[in-house]
Amino acid sequence: MARNLSFSYSKMGMYKECPQKYKFRYVHMLPEQPKYYFAFGSALHEVMEYIYNPANPAFPTLAESLSFFENHWNKTSFDQKGYASVEKELAGFAEGRRIIETYYAKHAADFFHPLSVEMKSTLDIDGLNLISILDRIDYLGDGKVKILDYKTGKTVQREPDQLYMYQKVVENSPAIKSLVQQKDPGVKELRVEQLSFYHLPTLHEMTFERAPDKEIFEFWQKVLTVADNIRAGKFAPTPGENQCRWCDYRNICPVFTGKEYNGPTGYAARNASLTPAFTAAPMPEPKSVQDELGDKIDRCGALLDEAKQLQKEIVALMREQNFERHFGKNYKAELSRIEKLEFTDKAKVVELLRTLKLLSKVLVPTQSTVAGLLSDASVPADAKAKLQAFAAKTEDVKLDFEKVE
Repeated sequence: MARNLSFSYSKMGMYKECPQKYKFRYVHMLPEQPKYYFAFGSALHEVMEYIYNPANPAFPTLAESLSFFENHWNKTSFDQKGYASVEKELAGFAEGRRIIETYYAKHAADFFHPLSVEMKSTLDIDGLNLISILDRIDYLGDGKVKILDYKTGKTVQREPDQLYMYQKVVENSPAIKSLVQQKDPGVKELRVEQLSFYHLPTLHEMTFERAPDKEIFEFWQKVLTVADNIRAGKFAPTPGENQCRWCDYRNICPVFTGKEYNGPTGYAARNASLTPAFTAAPMPEPKSVQDELGDKIDRCGALLDEAKQLQKEIVALMREQNFERHFGKNYKAELSRIEKLEFTDKAKVVELLRTLKLLSKVLVPTQSTVAGLLSDASVPADAKAKLQAFAAKTEDVKLDFEKVE
């Protein structure tokens, strides 16, 4: 019988980013260079595990958690963590302390023991050996659980595939079911009721409802397709400016070398003395102020374009439903309609104004000034009627957003 393919959300993400990168990392077993953001995130995850560990009856004090963080941090040097300098590592350490202090200020009064923390789940399903690390699982009662994932990057956003993977794993895991049944023996089935991303730098939690079964099914078909492609050895590179620029394997990638990698693999590939061909890709030169400004302008322009398109879609849906306002989780939208008159044949309008001796009343015959004559009490009614004949009624819509407190 063929062995189940070792698989995870991160492996799937890497394959989707670039199959060749997946091959370097998981077929040739070539390690990536240390990344400071992974080291930073790992240290804070360790602290969260230390705080909420169900095996510890008493919660640690702030001083104890800060000491734990410092001890963990000092186990590796700045370059082992992936920082460019000691100064940058010290800044990362200070930021970690700040996050822990503010976390205690907000949550120390309501600490509780969750069902599990940093649980490694291994699930054999559909030919996959699915490995997941679940940051925190809270039991809500009646077989329902909440999955919480800590985020430590600069920003946090909804990642549907990760949410789908968590839901699939938890609801099919015998180990997690066993944990729940120790608390609640009558439970027969597990149900993920909530999934949350908790952004530690801002202490902001984003909570999502469970996905419908149809979405989970469609996601799982994509997972199985990726797994089939890996088994079939489909590792064609998918080069792109962003992924290639920061890729650790750039200097041995066939996209750049023109030939397949034939260096050592497995344990030998982990030994730097046996892999002289594998060196860290050089960091790009720092961008000039002009390039940084250009990038920001491009990003801003792209966001504005996206916002315009979203507003069109929102207006169309609100008009279709005859809504004047509607609420999202964080914002409300209000739609207002403004009727106006539009004079399309400017030459004829100017001639009519000249004939009616009204041209002197408008400095410049624009849409608004001509429309203003229709509400001018000094303009005779018959003149207004003739002007009205040249006007077509149109409707402007205005969409306003307001943050919901």
